[in-house]
Amino acid sequence: MIIFRNAAILDPQLGRLLSPRDVLVDGGDIVQVSETPLTADAAQVIDLQGKVMMPGLIDCHVHCMASHLNLGTNAKLPNVLAVLRAVPIIEGMLNRGFTTVRDAGGADWALAEATRTGVIKGPRIFPAGRAISQTGGHGDFRPRNDIMEPCFCSHKAGSISRVADGIDAVRLAVREEIQKGATQIKIMASGGVASPNDPVHFLGYSRDEIRAMTEEASNAGTYVMAHAYTSAAIRRAVECGVRTIEHGNLADLEAATVLSAHGAYAVPTLITYEALFSEGAAFGFPPEAVAKINAVREPGLRALETLAQAGVKMGFGTDLLGQSQRLQSEEFRLRAQVLGNLEVIRSATSYAAEILMAVGRLGAIAPGAAADLLVLDANPLTDIGVLLGQGEHMLAIMKDGQFHKSLV
Repeated sequence: MIIFRNAAILDPQLGRLLSPRDVLVDGGDIVQVSETPLTADAAQVIDLQGKVMMPGLIDCHVHCMASHLNLGTNAKLPNVLAVLRAVPIIEGMLNRGFTTVRDAGGADWALAEATRTGVIKGPRIFPAGRAISQTGGHGDFRPRNDIMEPCFCSHKAGSISRVADGIDAVRLAVREEIQKGATQIKIMASGGVASPNDPVHFLGYSRDEIRAMTEEASNAGTYVMAHAYTSAAIRRAVECGVRTIEHGNLADLEAATVLSAHGAYAVPTLITYEALFSEGAAFGFPPEAVAKINAVREPGLRALETLAQAGVKMGFGTDLLGQSQRLQSEEFRLRAQVLGNLEVIRSATSYAAEILMAVGRLGAIAPGAAADLLVLDANPLTDIGVLLGQGEHMLAIMKDGQFHKSLV
C-alpha cells in the first residue's frame, strides 16, 4: 500500500492541474484520491511536494513484434528470434511512460500475458493478433509471381497479418483471432505504404466482407479497427461498422463528418512517416514502399485539422517499426503543433481509454482506476517536452501499482 502525498494531479478531462492531493494505491488499483491528508496502516508514504502526477500514457497503434522496418523480412524471422527481438521494444515503451498499448497486428495473447504476469517488462497489451488482409492487400507481403503460393503468414510469430478472402473466410478469420485472444480485430481497408503490391488508393475488401467482420467482432463484444488512408476508404469502412480508423492521412471534411456522425474514432500515426522519410531506406525499408511515403506524409498534419474541425476524437498512435521505435514520444511534438498540448495529452489518456472501452479503468487518476501513474519534473500542459525522449523527465513510472521507475 502506497500513499502519494501532495501530488499535483493532471486531470485530462478537466484539462488542468488539480491542487495537491493525496493518492492511495493498494495492490494494482487507485483506492482513494483526497484533498485532505490520507493515512493507512503500514502504508509507504511518498511526498511528491507538488510534483506533477498524470495517468500512464496509452499508445493505440503499435507493432510490438515489428523489429524490422521491412515487414516482409520480419515475417520470415524464426519464431523464437522474432519474440526475443520484441522484448527490448516492449520495455522501451514502458520506459517512455506508456503503461498500455494497443497492438495493431503481430502481438498475441501470449505476449500480453507475459507483460501482465511480469515475465517480461512492458506495458499492458491489447493485442489484435494477426491483422486480416485481402489477397494483394496491405497485409500480403508475397512477391509478384506467376504462381501464387499459399500464405504462410499466420504461422510465423514475426508476421503482422494473415490473408482471408470472401465472406465465409473473413468470418472464420475473425472468430479464430478472437479465440486466440485478440481484444479487437484489425483489418486492411485500403492500400498502404509498407506493403509491396497495393497502391494507397486500393479499397481492398468489399462492403459485404467488411460488414461480416464488424458483425463477428460485435457478436464477440468487441470492435474492428481499420487501416485506411483515403476518404473513400474511410467512409465505406465506417459505414460498414468500423469503430476506429487507423492513419486517415487523406481524410477530407466529408470523411471526417462521417466519422463524427457515427461516433467513430481516428488514430493518426504521423511520426512513422517522418521516420520512414528520414531513415527508412537506411534501415532496409523496401524501395517500392519508400516511393509511397510522401503521398501520405505531407497531408497528415492537414488531416489533423480536418478531423478536429469535424469534432472527431483522436487516439494517440505511432505505428513505428524496427529501429524507429525509439521515436514513439515524438508523436506528441508533431500533434501539439496543430492541436495543442491538452488535446494530444487527451489522445494518450482519456480518449484512448474510450477507444479501449476502459473508461474509469485507464487514462485517469480516480478511485477504481488501475494504478498506472507517471510523476513528471514539469507540467506537460505548458511544456510538451517533458513527455518526449526516452522518459528522462519521468521521475517515476508505475504500472498496476508496481514501480517500473521509482522516486525512492
